[in-house]
Amino acid sequence: MSRLENAIEKALKNRQEEIDSSRVAVPSDSPGPPISMPPEFLSGSSEGKGERDKLLAGEPLKVSHPHLLVNQGDFRFLAEEYKKLKTVLMQMTRGEKFRNVLMMTSTVSGEGKTLTALNLGICLAQGMDHTALVVDADLRKPRVHEYLGLSSSEPGLIQCLSEDYPLEKALVKTGIGKLVVLPSGGTVANPVDLLSSKRMKEFVRELKGRYPDRYVLFDTTPILSFAESQYLASVMDGVIFVVREEKAKVNQVKMALELLKKTNNLLGVVYNDSHLISKHDDNYYYSYYNS
Repeated sequence: MSRLENAIEKALKNRQEEIDSSRVAVPSDSPGPPISMPPEFLSGSSEGKGERDKLLAGEPLKVSHPHLLVNQGDFRFLAEEYKKLKTVLMQMTRGEKFRNVLMMTSTVSGEGKTLTALNLGICLAQGMDHTALVVDADLRKPRVHEYLGLSSSEPGLIQCLSEDYPLEKALVKTGIGKLVVLPSGGTVANPVDLLSSKRMKEFVRELKGRYPDRYVLFDTTPILSFAESQYLASVMDGVIFVVREEKAKVNQVKMALELLKKTNNLLGVVYNDSHLISKHDDNYYYSYYNS
């Protein structure tokens, strides 16, 4: 068993030992505190349409989803955890070669990868040195547009890949710092064909070269369930693996990790929605599992 797998099992065991009857239930879409596991563990509506039109006219998009860190004062401790994640990520990716095209995936659905991508993108985009682009590459169950109040019919990644739709027309400025998003553009019957195509590889290369100071975060399908995520992982600069407490079984997480190890670019793990009860931090307990 790798040190990363040991760490995940340790986190689950600690939760069982420390949690008590005062635990508060949190909805599955809640942005529970992410715990970033460092690299040493690696052995990696029409209403929306109107909002977008306002954006193109120069007005800021009004984002009010309760689980986005638009107003970080509302989630002070959670915001601090994302800042820690941002710091670790920047240390790992800003070397001689800027590894700026990254992918978020998980073992199964419902582990919070989309919220992790958006909130990390918000943190990155509010810094001084970088802009951020979140790409919704989950062409089976896209969610990015829902969090931002956009219509599911907005042109996006699908149109850019299959119809040569101009990228600059598909990008949506969120009005949150320097965060821009590329919606999915809908769904397709067989995402594998589109996302494993030569055009997709060229598109990733284009994003990397076109925006040299921008972090590009791809939100993708769960890697254990769908083949396209395995392909996308191989063309990314790095992969961030999101694990939600009590969601996937440990053996499923291990299987997903084995798939990711083959890409040799797993940056680390975000342990999401940890509800270990503490006397501090608004009943959230934060920790890093160090070697």
